[in-house]
Amino acid sequence: MIKATGIIPARYASTRFPGKPLIDLAGKSMLQRVYEQCKLSKSLSRIIIATDDERIYKHAASFGAEVCMTDEKHPSGTDRCAEVALKMNIDTDVIINIQGDEPLINPSQIDLLANCFADSKTQIATLIKVIDSEDVLFNTNTPKVILDSENFAIYFSRECIPHIRNKNKNEWLSLHTFYQHIGIYAYQKNVLQEITKLKTSSLESAESLEQLRWIEHQYKIKTAITNEDTFAIDSPEDVDKVLQKLKNS
Repeated sequence: MIKATGIIPARYASTRFPGKPLIDLAGKSMLQRVYEQCKLSKSLSRIIIATDDERIYKHAASFGAEVCMTDEKHPSGTDRCAEVALKMNIDTDVIINIQGDEPLINPSQIDLLANCFADSKTQIATLIKVIDSEDVLFNTNTPKVILDSENFAIYFSRECIPHIRNKNKNEWLSLHTFYQHIGIYAYQKNVLQEITKLKTSSLESAESLEQLRWIEHQYKIKTAITNEDTFAIDSPEDVDKVLQKLKNS
């Protein structure tokens, strides 16, 4: 059975929403809600919150979470996870990078990711979802992905891929199954250390998508299809939407 550890990167500094992990959502912080959802996963033997801020560290410890202080200069959550894995010498096969701003994450999605490593060729895993609206299909803020015959990612793009030639765009959804990328990752423990040492690639720079760096260096990214929506709190305007979802759940 795959041994998986969940790491939740949580930064205090945020251009759009400083202090975001500590905001109150119906009596619990966003960070605590993410942590409690992770506790419901069947796949995680250990959960660690990774932060660069003492306020977040103390808060996480107050509700019983394991916490690790990390360097404040990390450019991404991937790098923060790699530091935790190295510093704490985690005994695990797989590390799952769980977004700290998704308080409604479904534990089944975490399990779905972990199950990708039943395929021995899987080095990295991520989730995708079938696109059912043109708003998503043509939104450049929503990355899309194309797959090979074994559901490994071939390419990610902010543009709609593939392009359906000689057909009107309002017909595309009826002619092909398109997938959007859901930004949660899992990595083989050794692969996580390797990919953080790679230099920024040309495709990554062009699309501003770090996973393209991994593909350019021939890492195999397995995808699993989820039917669940994810909802991240990116700005203060998103809080009311999450509160409404909590109220209706």
